[in-house]
Amino acid sequence: MSVIACLGWGSLIWDPRELPIHRQWFADGPFVNVEFVRQSDDGRITLALDPTAEPVRSLWAVMDDTDIRAARKALRKRENTSLSNIGVWSQGESNPPLIADLPKWANSRGVHSVIWTTLPPKFNGKNGHTPKCEQIVTYLSGLVGASRDNAERYIRLAPRQIDTQYRRQIEAILHWTPICSYLV
Repeated sequence: MSVIACLGWGSLIWDPRELPIHRQWFADGPFVNVEFVRQSDDGRITLALDPTAEPVRSLWAVMDDTDIRAARKALRKRENTSLSNIGVWSQGESNPPLIADLPKWANSRGVHSVIWTTLPPKFNGKNGHTPKCEQIVTYLSGLVGASRDNAERYIRLAPRQIDTQYRRQIEAILHWTPICSYLV
């Protein structure tokens, strides 16, 4: 039987919705280069892969699906995106960018394939644009009402181990410290 892992670092952890995973997330995923550099359509600043970010340890869960196509489609549906924004790696393939030592990590855990979200940085409507930390903090500082509440909730619920440079600045200036409302 083929074991497929799904990597996560943001809302997948506390809000998997109907993503067909075993309900346990493990905290010993491979290192990934992620940062709070994606402005979502609802105004939150979310985590995205970013080549300029320092690597942090991701989380992972085993997919219920054993077919890689079905697993990718399920993650695509959860993320409300296209399949082109769902990364995939299978045994025998080379290491993908921005995920350190994925083949070695997968082999050590008996994982045959891995999927993850590959949405790029985005700011002020520009896909692929990586905002500076100061821009993110200024933007978040200017939010009010429900927009601010949703943005704060996302950042505070991100797993504690996703300890990035931007997060440390957000914590220092806005005092949005991590909270843990899920079990890992």
